[in-house]
Amino acid sequence: MAITFYRVKEAYGCFSNFSAHPIQLDGKEWPTTEHYFQAQKFVTTAPEYAEKIRLASSPMTAAQLGRSRKMPLRKDWESIKDDVMRKAVYTKFKSHPEIQSVLLDTGEEEIVELTTTDTYWGVGSQGTGKNMLGIILMEVRTRLREEM
Repeated sequence: MAITFYRVKEAYGCFSNFSAHPIQLDGKEWPTTEHYFQAQKFVTTAPEYAEKIRLASSPMTAAQLGRSRKMPLRKDWESIKDDVMRKAVYTKFKSHPEIQSVLLDTGEEEIVELTTTDTYWGVGSQGTGKNMLGIILMEVRTRLREEM
């Protein structure tokens, strides 16, 4: 039976990029991994916009800003986005022991982001999406175990 997550206030909500677990990366503090991820789309093309995303009042606002195409995306985004997500998720679980234990306690279970709207990071409404966020969480779980 897979472990599913989506909303921050539900079971396994700490797996969401919207969970309030700040991270320190690239010399700055980021309120959530969502803030970090979305800002990285613009760090080379529109650094002031990336900073606006970092300072956004909520992860939803950061996501909305990051999804805007009014600013130019960095050229390599599609090729690096998975690694950006890996770095953010790893840092989050490495930095917060209370959620690291939640992740490690999932054993070998499959972890699935149960979203109806995203077939890349989640499984989408048909359940056939790529589930990259779930895959990255499982990779981070393995890496954390190996480091212990």
